[in-house]
Amino acid sequence: MRLFLFLAVVLTLALPASAQEANGTITTETSAQQDAAIAMRIREILGELGNYEDVSVTVSEGVVTLRGTTTSAIEATELDPLASRVVGVVAVRNQVTETTDIGDRLNPAIERFRARFNQFVTFLPLALIAAAACGIVVFLGFSLARMRQPWERLAPNTFIAEIYRQLVRIVFVVFGIVIALDILNATALLSTILGAAGIIGLALGFAVRDTVENFIASVMLSFRQPFRPNDTVEINGDIGKVIRLTSRATILLSFDGNHIRIPNASVFKSRIINYTQNAERRFMFSIMVERDADLQETRTMVANTVQNLPFVLTEPAAQTWIEALHPAGVELVVTGWVDQNATSIVLAKGEALRQVKLAVQAAGIVIPDATQAIQLTRDTKPATPDLIESTQVETVDASEDAALERIVAAERQDEITQDLLREDSLKE
Repeated sequence: MRLFLFLAVVLTLALPASAQEANGTITTETSAQQDAAIAMRIREILGELGNYEDVSVTVSEGVVTLRGTTTSAIEATELDPLASRVVGVVAVRNQVTETTDIGDRLNPAIERFRARFNQFVTFLPLALIAAAACGIVVFLGFSLARMRQPWERLAPNTFIAEIYRQLVRIVFVVFGIVIALDILNATALLSTILGAAGIIGLALGFAVRDTVENFIASVMLSFRQPFRPNDTVEINGDIGKVIRLTSRATILLSFDGNHIRIPNASVFKSRIINYTQNAERRFMFSIMVERDADLQETRTMVANTVQNLPFVLTEPAAQTWIEALHPAGVELVVTGWVDQNATSIVLAKGEALRQVKLAVQAAGIVIPDATQAIQLTRDTKPATPDLIESTQVETVDASEDAALERIVAAERQDEITQDLLREDSLKE
């Protein structure tokens, strides 16, 4: 019987809380002991949180009344949900206000600053050790990058050597940062930094795409050089002698004496004709003869005339062939080879054409003229006899090319400009 009464009392005391939790209703019974327990629990929680020293808690019939001041309005409003979560609380009457005392309001900020300062003082020795380790690694990397060897021996030119040095600097800086973060136990921060750097690098890559393309082309051209200084080249229709290859452009000297600056990206993607790669070079021209001429004999005579010129090479030999039949006559194409290092290609072509013309006329072969001309003559003065053209072979040396080469050499010496061309580098 006594056991039954004890169980009934226990169930009666637990029923209000259980009913309140299950149905959210207010029970009809309460006790001063329960109010005291609620007040004690709230005071303990506020004591652990801090900043609520001036807040008093009273509980009557399950109604919690909070009075006092806090250093901020946010702290005061946070008391409502906190007190409501305590079992047995029926309602919360929050009468806490924000204090107007400047000193009380500054005390939390001062405490936070003091705590952060103490944390900084505690963290400072470890940070100094990490910074010293990073500095030592970076110093070693920069010292290694400043050395002339082995970078100048490995690189084809100073431009590539400087790229090697810059890569060494970047590697050692990243390695130093990793060591410092590992000492500080903050290696997770490195992935965030690298991720942000990757996104920024991708955006910058799209923004400066042409500049990056030009830089890569400069690197490729400096590794596999398609020309040398003073080489006669044709790039995108521009013909001239190469002055230098810089990190941004290829500079030519045209035969008119003008500078031609071509971006390296265009040079790398363009069709390049290097006329100086081989010493032997062929000239070509065409000539018209009458249809009644013996074409086989005429071809042989023209080929021998060109081959017998002193500046024409014997191998490959001069050639002549029939190109086409025209209303005015037969077109013959004539070719010959010269050493362009000693002979001007344009002067050799002109002199060969003159000698072929003289030989054809001396053989009695007519060179037809497809045009019709009207000539008005007067009898006031006697006609002068035709002048006889000299058959002596003129000089066709490459004096003009030599003059251009001296100009290029002078500009390469006078201008203090980066040059990526080297005689001992690989050449395509």
